[in-house]
Amino acid sequence: MIKLLLLTILAIFSTTSMAAAPMIKTQAPGYYRYMLGDFEVTALFDGTIAISSALLNNPVKSSEADLKKSFLSNPTETSVNAYLINTGAKLILIDTGAAALFGPSLGKLGESLKASGYTPEQVDEVYVTHLHNDHIGGLFAGQKVVFPNAVIRADKHELDFWINEENLAKAPKEMKGFFEGPINTFAAYTKAGKVKSFEGDTQLVDGIKAMNTHGHTAGHIAYLVESKGQKMIVIGDLIHVAGVQLKHPEVTIQYDSNTKEASAQRKKIFEEAAKEGYVVAAAHISFPGLGRLIKDGKKYTWLPVNYLP
Repeated sequence: MIKLLLLTILAIFSTTSMAAAPMIKTQAPGYYRYMLGDFEVTALFDGTIAISSALLNNPVKSSEADLKKSFLSNPTETSVNAYLINTGAKLILIDTGAAALFGPSLGKLGESLKASGYTPEQVDEVYVTHLHNDHIGGLFAGQKVVFPNAVIRADKHELDFWINEENLAKAPKEMKGFFEGPINTFAAYTKAGKVKSFEGDTQLVDGIKAMNTHGHTAGHIAYLVESKGQKMIVIGDLIHVAGVQLKHPEVTIQYDSNTKEASAQRKKIFEEAAKEGYVVAAAHISFPGLGRLIKDGKKYTWLPVNYLP
């Protein structure tokens, strides 16, 4: 009798412990902290977007073969990352994600920022690599500016090209959104006198310099960050599909406004970053998008930064 009772109890507990829990199917808010000298760098995750190899100016079969070697499918999910830099004197955000402009898989930067321990009101300056919507969308939410105390900085060529009603009017229908996004997003900041331009290579604050990388867009900028001799370069859209473009830096994408310049800038910056051992912060390499480039002939290997507690 006692033996039967024990077997019954065991069966009940066994059934309970093996019951299936519902799948969550979402990631936690994404942030990753990294110290660069005395500067605190926080990578912020905005989400992912699927990019097809058909968008690359490269034979599709060749690109698919490269993706397969990296255990990636086509299309492949590509991260959208931004970088928050606390210099000790200023809190500076480089790029802002897409907000609601690219669908439900993006727009998580605000949540990631909050989870990282900061608020939008604390941001002193926002630097944008360029004015494509997945880099500036997070400046605005509904009818409200997201960073009310921040100065927004971008290259003059970039602002002149995208925030331009004449260019909007001349643009083909499928391109109008590329102009409408910046025009609408920057309006309130411009009205408040919060938008300040610069031209090409410019020292913006102690430890952060803008670098001319025009090509992907008219005024595309990379940012070189330096503290105590350690350097990090925030490269914006110098790369979109790492599984292909690390092996073939010459390969461009249809979003490049000037493919010849875009390819040349990628090769130049990759060469410099590999030679100098810069940490590279990439908007479209898997989160946190922080690593170094190792050159092997004409190809590059991506070496993610070591995880630090």
